Amino acid sequence: MIPKKYSNLAYILLMGFGMSLLMTLIITYINTGMDSGYLKRFLKAWSFGLPIAIIVSLLVGPLAKKFIDNISKQ
Repeated sequence: MIPKKYSNLAYILLMGFGMSLLMTLIITYINTGMDSGYLKRFLKAWSFGLPIAIIVSLLVGPLAKKFIDNISKQ
């Protein structure tokens, strides 16, 4: 178990991981198709996309939460 104080960070990291994985799988398939080199192309693209997704999630996640907290009713 992770401490409760790290739950937001864990959520952001998991979302960045999952979204970058699915998006890279789909976009690589759409752009290049499925053949014997697909896995190599996917892993190369994901190796660039994952760190970017994590950084963006860490920056945008808290801002999005604040925005939603401000526009939602108690």
